[in-house]
Amino acid sequence: MDIPHILSQYKPNLARYESIYKQLHAGPGLSLQEHHAASVAEFHLKSLSGVDVRTHIGGTGLIGILANGPRKTILLRADTDALPVKELTGLPYASQIKEVDIADGIEKPVMHACGHDMHIACLLAAATTLHSAQKEWKGTLIILFQPNEERAGGAKAMIADGLYTRHGCPIPDIVLGQHVMPYQSGTIGTKPGPFASAANSFKVTIYGRGGHASQPHRTIDPVLIAASIIIRLQGIVSREIDPKDSAVVTVGSIQAGMAENIIADFAVLKVNVRTIKPETRTKVLSAIQRIIKAECEASASPQAPLFEDISSFPFMNNDDIVTKTISSAFTKHFGEKHDSNSDPLGGSEDFPILATEVPKKDGGKDVPYCYWWFGGTDREKYRDGEGNVDDNKIPINHSAYFAPVIQPTMSTGVDALVVATLSFLG
Repeated sequence: MDIPHILSQYKPNLARYESIYKQLHAGPGLSLQEHHAASVAEFHLKSLSGVDVRTHIGGTGLIGILANGPRKTILLRADTDALPVKELTGLPYASQIKEVDIADGIEKPVMHACGHDMHIACLLAAATTLHSAQKEWKGTLIILFQPNEERAGGAKAMIADGLYTRHGCPIPDIVLGQHVMPYQSGTIGTKPGPFASAANSFKVTIYGRGGHASQPHRTIDPVLIAASIIIRLQGIVSREIDPKDSAVVTVGSIQAGMAENIIADFAVLKVNVRTIKPETRTKVLSAIQRIIKAECEASASPQAPLFEDISSFPFMNNDDIVTKTISSAFTKHFGEKHDSNSDPLGGSEDFPILATEVPKKDGGKDVPYCYWWFGGTDREKYRDGEGNVDDNKIPINHSAYFAPVIQPTMSTGVDALVVATLSFLG
């Protein structure tokens, strides 16, 4: 199969998709509120003749099915939700959106600070390319737009709502996805095996006994307990985890009290944990509970701490055979711009659930999957920052300054989806 020829002949002019991207960037929606992105995707898929579009799957999720003869079934996925971040990029299409988060009733600024708008635009352009090139391949193509990735609920919700049963999504043989990252635009990376960490987030309520700030001896200060906990938790990674292993423990939020002269009755911590091995995950989570309970007991907290789960992301392990097939195709297409043994993602994803929960045709669950990254940082900016995303010169995902340069980022993302798909449907 001559994939370069197919791309040159059928890949659409991306100016339209650049406009779609800017529209999506300027009009983001929080997790569970991705109505604008879903409507844009639905409208575009319905414009492609022969694509069977099914909507409202697990919320705002939707799929487009293009049946084009026998052979394999490939599912391509893009996520659609944005983040509660106030955009500071200064772009002419920067988001000015604020909306009330249905999760907690609080009004928040909203920004596509993780690049999901780029994922949507790339997948729509790739779907158009493959739709136009139907005479060049055989099989079934599923285009899936998933909500609520940021809170690890979207893939689970689509499965629970009957994606592969009630909504009639064909059973895929392979599930594919990608993520824009703060590497040089035009580059792309794959890796067999472990590719993203698991993540657990939870809320902890620390109880004290409130009172006047001038009489701390008559109180039990939950802020002091919380402060001790925060410091102590950092010892888990440095003193309990093998240096050859990896783990991250972050206390990303602490809330207590309403005034400086009042000792609060309770404090709330929000904790995020990242691990790359199941046994390490178990060890770290156990250590966190042990430390928090011990600190509360040591401070005579009147009540045991309350632990409440917020989200849980699975481990991501790219299938060796599928990834090697895609890696070979990427090297052939992208040349030295492809890293076939790249570093894993610096984050977590619920994408694997769309594959691990697939009911296999011969019984059981789980089909192979592959996930890769493509770069989104302007080449000159990347060179000026010496390729170091850790020195604050290059904005990273979830930053108020994160916005991929549109080209060649989009072109790379479109090509990657098409090349990967045709590796199996050619």
